[in-house]
Amino acid sequence: MSTLEINVGDLRARSVEFTATELVVTLADGRKIVTPLDWYPRLKSASADARQNYEIMPMGIHWPDIDEDLSIAGMLKGQQAK
Repeated sequence: MSTLEINVGDLRARSVEFTATELVVTLADGRKIVTPLDWYPRLKSASADARQNYEIMPMGIHWPDIDEDLSIAGMLKGQQAK
């Protein structure tokens, strides 16, 4: 039996943006992950200033003002915040 290996590329975030209804994360290699803002209640209810105060971590994004952490892998899997 063989194992299928998938090269997912560079999963580091480069930037974070918000639309009225979506979270848009641009990865280091240029791909974009777009997820509904409804999936992340803390981000949805946060002020614009709190949303813009984020830290790009090796495996995801951290918003210190609202104590929210999202992993890139989780976003790709379609996992909503709990």
